[in-house]
Amino acid sequence: MPPKPRPRTYDPAKTRAAVFAQFAHVREAVRGLTGEQLARPTDLAPWSVRELAAHIGMAMYAVVRALEAEEPRKAELGLDRYAGSSAPYAGAIAETVQALAEEHPDLDAWYGEIEERIRTLLDAAPAGRLVRMRVGAMSLDDFMVTRTVELIVHTDDLNRAAGIDIPLHRHALATCTRFLADALASNAPGASTEVRIPPYAVVQCIEGPRHTRGTPPNVVETDPLTWVRLATGRTAWSEALDAAKVSASGERADLSGLLPVLT
Repeated sequence: MPPKPRPRTYDPAKTRAAVFAQFAHVREAVRGLTGEQLARPTDLAPWSVRELAAHIGMAMYAVVRALEAEEPRKAELGLDRYAGSSAPYAGAIAETVQALAEEHPDLDAWYGEIEERIRTLLDAAPAGRLVRMRVGAMSLDDFMVTRTVELIVHTDDLNRAAGIDIPLHRHALATCTRFLADALASNAPGASTEVRIPPYAVVQCIEGPRHTRGTPPNVVETDPLTWVRLATGRTAWSEALDAAKVSASGERADLSGLLPVLT
């Protein structure tokens, strides 16, 4: 088995700024949603748009809960293990989201309270702070990276369900793209296939013959948003190929059996 790739590093200050910027984009858009839009169904059945918006609030409030809790003694997982760790909790998350949607009819006010509390807690958090999540203990800096993933993925969900166009913050999208690309490389270590997601990420994956120079024999290329949708199961591999949203050449360029990487 080939060794897994080295973990990527992220600039904590830029990550935090990206999280707040994307959350601000979402808040502004949710503030303007009509009752009809909030009641629309989403692809995340049985959630409505309102419940999806509540889920985004819950994902951000998780930072508050983590920083208000006692700090764990040691980290138990890093970003390479986070991507597949939340599936066992899907049922509990769905129940919580439905309750939060009812508890917070004024989503804009709730979002404002969350942002203010996060900023206060982050300002007081020491460097190297660890936090305990449902899936295990990890560094605060790594956890903030996962918030970009939550925000980008669900901003796209909101856009498609509510028929709106919330901007995707460039650094948040870049961080999300890289995280999901690295998850693929971690799940299928190797160097026979190169996955390109310009302008943000290039990773090698899948065990097999390793190329040393020139054009790799197996290449997959797509744009960042299509990659986010593929990596999270929003778009099927065959669908993306048929729509020419992804190009794949070579015997080991079929990623269908490796997707989604975020469950």
